[in-house]
Amino acid sequence: MMKLKTAIKAVLIAGTVGIALTAAGCGGNKSDSAKGASGNGGKKIVKVAHTPHYFPYDFVDDNNKSDGMEVAVMKEVAKKLPQYEFQFVPTSDDDLLIGVESGKYDIGTKGAWKTPAREKKYIFTKNYIAASVIGVTIRKEDADTIKNLDDFAKAGKKLVPIAPQNAQYQVIEDYNAAHPDHPVKLEASENFQVADAYTWVLEGRYDGYFAIELAYKKNVEAPDAPYKDFKDKLSYFRYKAIPTYPVINKNDKELAADVDKALGELKQEGKLAELENKYFGEEVSKLVDAK
Repeated sequence: MMKLKTAIKAVLIAGTVGIALTAAGCGGNKSDSAKGASGNGGKKIVKVAHTPHYFPYDFVDDNNKSDGMEVAVMKEVAKKLPQYEFQFVPTSDDDLLIGVESGKYDIGTKGAWKTPAREKKYIFTKNYIAASVIGVTIRKEDADTIKNLDDFAKAGKKLVPIAPQNAQYQVIEDYNAAHPDHPVKLEASENFQVADAYTWVLEGRYDGYFAIELAYKKNVEAPDAPYKDFKDKLSYFRYKAIPTYPVINKNDKELAADVDKALGELKQEGKLAELENKYFGEEVSKLVDAK
């Protein structure tokens, strides 16, 4: 009888340990790649989330396929990393950012700039994936005398306020640090409606609105632009291009290193320039080092 009780006790303990080990294996917030989830041929699955409406950077085409400059670059990266199976998932910006941070996705592309706040949450590669042009919307009447940011600053012109947490704010701060003799006049403020920014410039309350060129083209210059009535009253000049990067889950260090190496190779091979010409009609990255 004692032997029977001992045997039953041993079975119960073994079962409890087995359950505990199974539960432990299911825990954590590691991404599929970090956990080693396998796809075809035992490849590690890499889930790449991307925003679906940020043309030409990231979008879904008429055939419901993931496309865009950043998506195309990541597809080229995938070709160089046969040990992984890249799966592209269009989703909202919020789900992308939260999902990459939590491990739901391994990588996210959304035209993201590198900022100190974001570097606390994600891994950023050393090599960038694309670049976005940024500049200033001004009154058309000022376009003959103000051709660049130096002209704007030296003329004592004032920008529409920018929220300090906004990446554009840091760009202007960097410019001012490099040009202490003629800094751009800038106030910190919370977010506001784009329509307000254009109206404030036209009214003379402020002299320029610092924003991405793509947004200006969509908002003012496009045939169906919401503010196309401002087209004959506003002008835009470029400042420089800001690199955009894939955001990568903090646990995917090996994957991040592999992606970074592949991006460096694509740049050296001229593939990034080829894709920029395809999606932007020019090599936007040439403007990254503009002063």
